[in-house]
Amino acid sequence: MRTALVIDYGSQVTQLIARRIREAGVYSEIIPCTGNLEEIAQLRPGALILSGGPASVGEKNAPTLDPRLLEMGVPILGICYGMQLLAHHLRGELAQSVNREYGPSRLEITQDSPLWHGFDPEQELNVWMSHGDKVKTPPPGFAVIGRTSSLEVAAMADERRRIYAVQFHPEVYHTEKGEQVLKNFLFQICRLNSDWNMTAFVRRSLEELKGKIGGKKVICALSGGVDSTVTAALLHRAIGGNLHCIFVDNGLLRENESAEVAGLLQRHFDLNLRSVDAGELFLGRLKGVLDPEKKRKIIGRSFIEVFEQAAGELGQADFLAQGTLYPDVIESVSATGMGTVIKSHHNVGGLPERMRLTLIEPLRELFKDEVRVVARELGLPEEFISRHPFPGPGLAVRVVGEITGERLKILRRADSIVLEEFRKAGWYDKVWQAFAVLLPLKTVGVMGDGRSYEHIIALRAVESVDAMTADWADLPHDLLRSVSSRITNEVKGVNRVVYDISSKPPATIEWE
Repeated sequence: MRTALVIDYGSQVTQLIARRIREAGVYSEIIPCTGNLEEIAQLRPGALILSGGPASVGEKNAPTLDPRLLEMGVPILGICYGMQLLAHHLRGELAQSVNREYGPSRLEITQDSPLWHGFDPEQELNVWMSHGDKVKTPPPGFAVIGRTSSLEVAAMADERRRIYAVQFHPEVYHTEKGEQVLKNFLFQICRLNSDWNMTAFVRRSLEELKGKIGGKKVICALSGGVDSTVTAALLHRAIGGNLHCIFVDNGLLRENESAEVAGLLQRHFDLNLRSVDAGELFLGRLKGVLDPEKKRKIIGRSFIEVFEQAAGELGQADFLAQGTLYPDVIESVSATGMGTVIKSHHNVGGLPERMRLTLIEPLRELFKDEVRVVARELGLPEEFISRHPFPGPGLAVRVVGEITGERLKILRRADSIVLEEFRKAGWYDKVWQAFAVLLPLKTVGVMGDGRSYEHIIALRAVESVDAMTADWADLPHDLLRSVSSRITNEVKGVNRVVYDISSKPPATIEWE
């Protein structure tokens, strides 16, 4: 199985490129642009894709390109910044646009190319732009294969060396036939096979887990979410009773979630399961903490401490299993080596050396929607598979500001109403995620005949395919009205509900 390697130059949608490639049935990985040639060569890529990025080519500290990549003989596709980088290194001419171009544009195909295989050359395509610089003159050997009203060089190709570049973003849904552009690059140009699917992944994973673990003991950190439960189900099928699961109730779960998790696991799996109630410990350590990153780190450290103690009581084990996903890994690493990490993940690394356990992360190379397909392959119940994503730190990142027992109580009840109303209205399965957020503000209101000064709940509902990008859901007014009415009437301490209409990017799905 050959890999399509995406070299990340800091674009907010780099993960989308990798995801679209996987949707086409080709395995893809993302590597920071700071990765060296030896690392890249070891992955034996059959395709190289240079992502977009926020920098300007040639400016001080701008991410660059190892010119030896161009001599590997592997087909290359540059996207946005990647196109400008190719032009810069291959002696083309760049220019700064008068105005940054962001949004829709119309692409005219100016020359036939395998990149346009199956396209009508007479038809203009709607494409999505996001750039400040542009290629003024293509490098020697390159032909202009596409242009727009504002760009003479919107796409270029050196067919002999199989190097292609586009200024628009084929990975985003706004680009018409963008998926086909990527498929043409993968199959018409790179000649890769469509051999990546979750049936093959499960079969391969079971063989690898059996071979690696044998008859040794594995301890699994089980949160009750889709990721950790699929991890446990996969391991249980591979090694049976040698798997021991520990469920840590950190006091930051949704209403009745602890009991529901235990019930689900007992009904559908014959797992060795131990539950630990550590809510007081977590809340005590989070007292007075406002910064979301500090919250995450406190929760991560506390989880490891509680888990370590519980694991020790089970006797010596050899492996620790976690439900780490590919976005967890990518978002915990700066793409350029000098940028900022989006957020820290307490399930990425961080194991105490004294535990002397080998880490197993069987889902580490999967995106969230791929995990759900694996769950169906393993026979998990649909009502569990279709549950909305829930953050690892739990409600700690949905209580904006200080976390207290009282504020958690308010949020739990409000969040429960949100989910009840979405299910009742048939909207639960129409959105990627819906939840309530408790804000660190109070506003004046009127309750009965008196003045109130109480909390605000923000409602967040987004539509997405893979959480890499998301649009706010255009909910019916009746649903918004019923959610607001029930929360302000049934949740003591809340007198106002607002709806978050921010997309990702620029916002994230979670508030913290």
